[in-house]
Amino acid sequence: MSHPPRELSRREFLAVAGAAAALPLVDHRYRAGVLRAEPKRIRIRSVGLDFEREPLIRPTGFKGGYLTELWQPVARLESDSGQSHIGLGTQSVLWCDPRVLAKHSESAGNAMMLSVTDHALQMLVGESFTNPVELLDRILPDVHAFATRVTGVPDLRRTFALNALVPVDNAAWLLYAAENGITTFDEMIPAEYRSGLSNRNGTIASLPSVTYGLPIEDVVRAARDGYFVIKLKLGNPGTQAEMIEKDIARLTAVHRALNDIRTVHTKDGKLRYDLDPNQRYERKETLLRLLDAAKRIGAFDQIAFMEEPFADENDESVRDVPVRIVADESVTRAVDANRRIEQGYAGFALKGIAKTLSETLKIAKLAREQRLVCMAADLTVNPILVDWNKNVAARLAPFPGFTSGMMETNGHQQYRRWAEMTSWHPCADASWRRVDAGVFVLNDDFYTRSACIFDESAHYRDLVTPAKSS
Repeated sequence: MSHPPRELSRREFLAVAGAAAALPLVDHRYRAGVLRAEPKRIRIRSVGLDFEREPLIRPTGFKGGYLTELWQPVARLESDSGQSHIGLGTQSVLWCDPRVLAKHSESAGNAMMLSVTDHALQMLVGESFTNPVELLDRILPDVHAFATRVTGVPDLRRTFALNALVPVDNAAWLLYAAENGITTFDEMIPAEYRSGLSNRNGTIASLPSVTYGLPIEDVVRAARDGYFVIKLKLGNPGTQAEMIEKDIARLTAVHRALNDIRTVHTKDGKLRYDLDPNQRYERKETLLRLLDAAKRIGAFDQIAFMEEPFADENDESVRDVPVRIVADESVTRAVDANRRIEQGYAGFALKGIAKTLSETLKIAKLAREQRLVCMAADLTVNPILVDWNKNVAARLAPFPGFTSGMMETNGHQQYRRWAEMTSWHPCADASWRRVDAGVFVLNDDFYTRSACIFDESAHYRDLVTPAKSS
C-alpha cells in the first residue's frame, strides 16, 4: 500500500539531506517541506475502453472534407497498487490524415482509430513506467505501425497514432500523479519540461473557428459577443485553382461582414485573423496569392498569424512570406519542429489534446529555448479536454501583440449536445470556464485546481468502471 510523503521539519530535512549526500545515486528533493524520492515505477494491472458518439450541429468542413460526428474515447488504467484513472480523447480522423476518409467511410475511420487506442491499451497490461513521456516514447513506434496496417495507408501520418493515444496518455498522467502524491498541473510536469510552460497568464484569448459551412451571421454574432481573433478555415474542397478562388471569396465575405466591429483588445481597435489552410496549399505561390487578395480587400494588416499552409513533405522556406506562420500537423516530435524552424516558421500551434501532452511538452520546451511563439489549438474537443488545453495555454508566453495567451475553442459552435457535455465537467460552473468578452479570465482557483483535470467526471468514469458485485 502506498503512503503520501511525510511532512518534515526544516531540521529533520537538513539532517536527512546531509545523510543523503553520501548517496549520489538517490535524488531527493526538498519542496514545500516535503522529502520526495524519484518517481515511483508504476505497473499497469488492467485497462478499459469505451466511447461515445457525439453528433455535430452541421457538417464541419476543413482539410477539403467534412465531419458529421466526433467520437469521444475513454481509456482506463489501473495499477498494481489499486489506483485507477481515466483519460479522455476526441477523435478527428479528417484532421489526422484525410486519406483515411478518402478510402473509408467516416464511421469506419473512427472505428479504425478506436481499434488503435485499444491496441495501445492491450500493450500496456503488465507494463511499467516511471513517467508518461517515457511510456509514450516506448509504445508509439508499435502503435503507429499498427495504425498503418489497420488503415491501409502505408505512409500514415503520425498524428493518427498520436490522436488515438491521447486518452491513454491522459490516463497515464493522472495515474502518475496519483501514485506520486501530485495534485497540481505544475507539479505534474517533469522538471526538465517545465521551462516551456513557465508563464502564468491572467487571461487567455479564445479563438472561435469559422469552418466552411458556418453561416456568416454566426461569425458576426461571435465578434459582437466579444471574440476578437477569428480563426478562418481555408483550403476549401476542389482543385488548387478552385480552392484558392473559394478561399479568397470566403476571406472577403468574412472580412466585409466584420469590418465595422471594434474591440478593446488591439491597439487599432480592429479584429484579428488566424488563417488556417490546414496543409491544403501545394505551393507557396498559392499562399502569396491569398495574401495579395488580403491586401486588396484591406484585411492584410489584421492577419495575426497563419497556421500550417503546406503538407509535411513541403520543404519551401517561408522566411520571405510577409506574415507570421506557425506549424501544427507537421510537428509531431522535436526533429519535425527543428526542420520547420530552419524553414522560417515562427512557432507552433500546440495541440496536447490531439497529439498527447507528452509530445507537446517537448515542443513547448524547444519553442521557449528558441524564443518562438506558441498558441494552443483545438480539435473540437469536449469540455473537459478544453481545460486540459487551457492548462497549457495558461502557461505559454503571451502571443506577440497581445497581453494574453491564445487558445482556439470551437466545441460550443459545433456539438449538438454541448450543454449536456458541459454538465459532465466536474467544475462546470467555474468562472474560468466561461468566455467573457472574448477571453477566459484565470484566477487563483484555476491554478490551484489545475482546471479540475484531477477531478474525475462521474459520467465518463462510469463508462469504463467495471460493475461491482453486491
